[in-house]
Amino acid sequence: MKLEGKSIRTFIGSKDFELSRKFYVELGFKEIILSEKMSYFYANQLGFYLQDYFLKDWVENSMVFLEVKDLEATLKEIENLNLPNKYAGVKLSKIHENEWGDEFFLHDPAGILWHFGRFN
Repeated sequence: MKLEGKSIRTFIGSKDFELSRKFYVELGFKEIILSEKMSYFYANQLGFYLQDYFLKDWVENSMVFLEVKDLEATLKEIENLNLPNKYAGVKLSKIHENEWGDEFFLHDPAGILWHFGRFN
């Protein structure tokens, strides 16, 4: 089989769909509403589906890795949004250095763990 993909998109859940929609728009994603229970969020050619669906074990174990060009600038932009003070449960870390590269973490309002990183 020859795999010729054009994009890959994950599905993530939400505890409070409207709150999560607001969070992701504020984070900088554009939204396309697909139905009353699902939206597609994207930035450039990268995107994901947000569902009005919550299963605690699934959502709290979901992770998304977003590779960025400038890790420090991305962290600064997100820090300036002050999201942890606006949304309950949102946490933002500092940059962690790893053998493979560097990353920082952002938990969304439902507990989805986002890794923002760069590879060496």
